[in-house]
Amino acid sequence: MQNFLKINDKDNVVVALVPISQGEEILVEWDGRKKTVTAGQDIPAGHKMAICDIKKGGEVIKYGYRIGNATEDIKEGEWIHTHNIKTALGELLDYTYEPVPVEEKRTEDVTFQGFQRPDGKVGVRNEIWIIPTVGCVNNVATAIARAANAFVKGSVEEVIAFPHPYGCSQMGDDQEHTRTILADLINHPNAGGVLVLGLGCENSNIDVLKSYIGEYDENRVKFLVAQECEDEIVQAVEIIKGLIDYAAGFEREPISVSRLVVGMKCGGSDGLSGITANPLVGQFSDLLISKGGTTILTEVPEMFGAETILMNRCADEALFEKTVALINDFKNYFKSHNQTIYENPSPGNKKGGISTLEDKSLGCTQKSGSAQVKGVLAYGETVKTPGLNLLSAPGNDLVAATALAAAGAHIVLFTTGRGTPFASPVPTMKISTNSGLAGRKSNWIDFNAGVLVEGSTMAEETKKLFDYVVEVASGKQVCSEAAGFHDMAIFKQGVTL
Repeated sequence: MQNFLKINDKDNVVVALVPISQGEEILVEWDGRKKTVTAGQDIPAGHKMAICDIKKGGEVIKYGYRIGNATEDIKEGEWIHTHNIKTALGELLDYTYEPVPVEEKRTEDVTFQGFQRPDGKVGVRNEIWIIPTVGCVNNVATAIARAANAFVKGSVEEVIAFPHPYGCSQMGDDQEHTRTILADLINHPNAGGVLVLGLGCENSNIDVLKSYIGEYDENRVKFLVAQECEDEIVQAVEIIKGLIDYAAGFEREPISVSRLVVGMKCGGSDGLSGITANPLVGQFSDLLISKGGTTILTEVPEMFGAETILMNRCADEALFEKTVALINDFKNYFKSHNQTIYENPSPGNKKGGISTLEDKSLGCTQKSGSAQVKGVLAYGETVKTPGLNLLSAPGNDLVAATALAAAGAHIVLFTTGRGTPFASPVPTMKISTNSGLAGRKSNWIDFNAGVLVEGSTMAEETKKLFDYVVEVASGKQVCSEAAGFHDMAIFKQGVTL
């Protein structure tokens, strides 16, 4: 294995694949010629080293794009990180639609073993979900799930409660977001049956929530108001027994992957995220779309600095304008709270080698592959158009992954260089950027993309990842599911009464 990688011919940095020691010489092909660069300092794995002198104020180039400007003169061979580079991004920008040609491919269909629902939707799980309307009944919901799991049978896999702290004392968009996300989850096809558990006096009570749910199958969705019961746990378990009987009537059957919706998210990134795991997910996205499937990319703040790449891949100007609004609305959200738009990445990202938001974003957006953008979704909106979709949601892992599930994702692919055990309402597959993490945290990591810098090819790993996703869609548990983890989080922006 080589000890560094140069990503693009325009780059004036290389990324250390393993730690590079001070004084170590590396041979780099740069500017059309080969040259030997001597490391002027120890360079940690995932971090950047200059391969030419960069003057103070000069552009630092990675992925073929500017990731910031030097804050001091940087000598050839020096370590480049937050101590000598800063973001070059501004705030609100004007954009021009400059569409780039995108080749649309079609490849042979593949099937997975899923659940066909009466309303035409398909699911990759056959679970019973308990959705609390308000945080006051969270512990009751958890107790009901614990008791009801004793009655699981047949094709029903588990009874799961999804506690959350909202549903009352909320105003404006926060209240709307809570109601919309809860309704989205109630309608999600991974749930063969749903118990909506209310308290009775909350703002987002069951009667209010029903208008957000819309038409529903009375065999599949049941409601219970705790204040109207003598023993809500006993009564709820009896209701769930009926839901289990109903859901057990579904069996897995072959379903085209064109029906599959996969969310894409990253977190705890490192310097290899944009080299291994994120491009791999991008290749997976292109492959699924070539078979008629759908992917969803989110975490809007981590598009800042790379947004024009997505804008210029929009299928038409109307989608371009929606993408501009997606970006600028999120910038205005930051400004309305007097927060810096281009805040540097998290401490974990920095430790892993990410120096600026552009550095993070240019790696992050590689999860979108090369397909045209066919849909742009507001927070809480469900996907309607096959192909690549962009979804408005923040970078927070739990909030964004929940938003992907609410938008209709059957599965979430989550790339990480640092590792995390969290889950979401749908199977959340962890893809490591490096083999060290995959080896240390085999109880967290489902797929290792680190082998891409150890001799394995992108084509080989894309096929392996695609096959693995089909296995998961067909019932194979990911690590967080096997551990019994099921998280959800709703985006909160405003006042709590």
